[in-house]
Amino acid sequence: MTAGAGKNSILVAFALNEQRYALRLAIVERIVRMVEITPLPNAPDIVLGVVNLQGRIIPIFNIRRRFGLEEREPDLDDHLLIAQTPRRTVGLFVDEALGIVDSGTGEVISSEKILPGIEHIEGVMKLEDGLIFIHDLELFLSLDEEKSLSEALGKSSGPEG
Repeated sequence: MTAGAGKNSILVAFALNEQRYALRLAIVERIVRMVEITPLPNAPDIVLGVVNLQGRIIPIFNIRRRFGLEEREPDLDDHLLIAQTPRRTVGLFVDEALGIVDSGTGEVISSEKILPGIEHIEGVMKLEDGLIFIHDLELFLSLDEEKSLSEALGKSSGPEG
């Protein structure tokens, strides 16, 4: 079983193209309304760009691309979930933050029990009104993408870049 998939925990639910996903509350720093995203040259394809959030430069991920969902341009009604990975603070472009969900309110099934080797999903929570896919943000970027993002962020922050 994936770490934490079977334990009760608090999740932050969000919507992408009518499907519900969630992140563990412990890694979510805040939810903000969409702001202008500045393109980041040489960043991985999964990175929409960066935003300046109270003086911090935060890369914004287009998780629709990662999940193979229909893409669309960000809208002012959209949200950014600002979250912590082991390596950096990141933002996720989502349609809407739906609120807090206690994983004790539904059965959580480890992704390994559904389809071994499935990427980016820690588990699935079954609720009376549907499913919520619990997203594993630690596995979101490949090592190559992580390196590419670090290099792009380094070049964007200095005059030498």
